[in-house]
Amino acid sequence: MAGIVWVAPAVEDLDEIADVIALDDPEAARGLVVRVFGHVEELAEFPESGSRVPELRRSRYRQIVEPPCRVVYRFDGERVYVLHVLRGERLLRAARVASRDPRRVR
Repeated sequence: MAGIVWVAPAVEDLDEIADVIALDDPEAARGLVVRVFGHVEELAEFPESGSRVPELRRSRYRQIVEPPCRVVYRFDGERVYVLHVLRGERLLRAARVASRDPRRVR
């Protein structure tokens, strides 16, 4: 079973998305956060179940989708590092993901 590590900016990403949703529907925002955390917890059992990130096809990064969010992560054989949470319609740049990766940041 893999450990789950959330990097602080990924938690902040989810908080920002939930804050915007909460302006119109606080209950929907809470539900989204619960669903995202639940979906990420499934990665402990199935860490390679996510698809490749379309913008980063030749990378080690994967994603799971919990509408309206994409959760970008990396599995190193022992731990799942949750690096980004973004709205599904947004594109992701390789440099931005790598900058949050604890294995690459010194």
